[in-house]
Amino acid sequence: MLSTIARFSVKPSRMASRALVSTWSNVPEGPPDAILGVTEAFKKDSSPKKMNLGVGAYRDDNGKPYVLSCVKKAEKILLDKSLDKEYAGITGVPEFNKLAGALAYGDDSNVIQDNRLAITQSISGTGALRIGASFLNEFYPHAKNIIVPNPTWGNHIPIMKNSGLNLEKYTYFDKNTNGLNIDGMLEDIRKAPKNTIVLLHACAHNPTGVDPTQEQWNQIAEVVKERDHFVFFDMAYQGFASGDCNRDAYALRKFVDEGHQVVLSQSFAKNMGLYGERVGSFSVVCADANERARVDSQLKILIRPMYSNPPIHGARLVSTVLGNQELKQEWLGEVKSMADRIITMRDKLRGHLENDFGSKKPWNHITDQIGMFCYSGLKPEQVDKLKDEWHVYLTRDGRISMAGVSSGNVKYLAEAIHNVTKD
Repeated sequence: MLSTIARFSVKPSRMASRALVSTWSNVPEGPPDAILGVTEAFKKDSSPKKMNLGVGAYRDDNGKPYVLSCVKKAEKILLDKSLDKEYAGITGVPEFNKLAGALAYGDDSNVIQDNRLAITQSISGTGALRIGASFLNEFYPHAKNIIVPNPTWGNHIPIMKNSGLNLEKYTYFDKNTNGLNIDGMLEDIRKAPKNTIVLLHACAHNPTGVDPTQEQWNQIAEVVKERDHFVFFDMAYQGFASGDCNRDAYALRKFVDEGHQVVLSQSFAKNMGLYGERVGSFSVVCADANERARVDSQLKILIRPMYSNPPIHGARLVSTVLGNQELKQEWLGEVKSMADRIITMRDKLRGHLENDFGSKKPWNHITDQIGMFCYSGLKPEQVDKLKDEWHVYLTRDGRISMAGVSSGNVKYLAEAIHNVTKD
């Protein structure tokens, strides 16, 4: 018996060599995330003057994360109700979907009145984009081509590509003016093959902070209709851009009013401060109620193997705030205050650069741009100098998260920017 066992035993040296070969030994190390890499470097810096201007999350004027008062009140209301923790349906909390759709498209929208809006709760805006891209890849009846602005939010590109869509970019940002290249944008949209999917940021374009004017939105809508294109709106900042939810929804509502059957990714991360709650929605404008029912059925089939159903707490918070007139009015005031604080920081930053430090460079784009981000026009080597000499951290494309600027550090930031750009 012992000899039989010995015959089939593996020599220790062979066992050791086999143990060195891992199943995952061929997995290469991927590049670090550009924004998370900035945060890691910031954390290692011991300077008391250090500034993290990379992360796209709102901070109050003391540089601290901000939980909205209306959200705290909504949490207390939910706690007092002693609700259970049962699963939501595949498309989420129904009351949330109803109120989220009304906020985006308008209470009096014909799309909602006629029961033509297929809408599902999603895992914030990122999840909504992924649902949308997968839905388009499965059911869009034309070539699966999508064009996105150059530049765009970095995650747009892998989301669309990983969902099977063919991605190209259209002209958007003008480096000479730090503004919108509307002529180039219209030309690229016009020359794209008919029935191309066009991704548009509804407001507060990320990363540039450059939005079309209402007149320019009208021009974009005309070209899109002329070429029979299909629009995928990403609206991550409704209310947070200008402080006015209706104004920030202008582009979406304009397109819908003109008969475009758009799809929409919507997020409550920024405008309600619900970052970690991951609350968003994806919606499809349909031709009639029957089409809506069919689209809704396919969204459920798509979502079921993806994550089955979404988390309930954040959706309940949004529903409580938007469904209570007193809390909704408080929220509208708070979101305007957040937007106004960022606008004030833009004014102060530009003022310090021009008046206190006498910079001769044009800085009007700081106040012309809108929303959380400012595309500063800084070159990568200037960004490196900001980090190395001034302990100011931002992504190498020069994008500044204005939410990280406060009345206590805005002059220091202006001094730093002036010093790295004056030569």
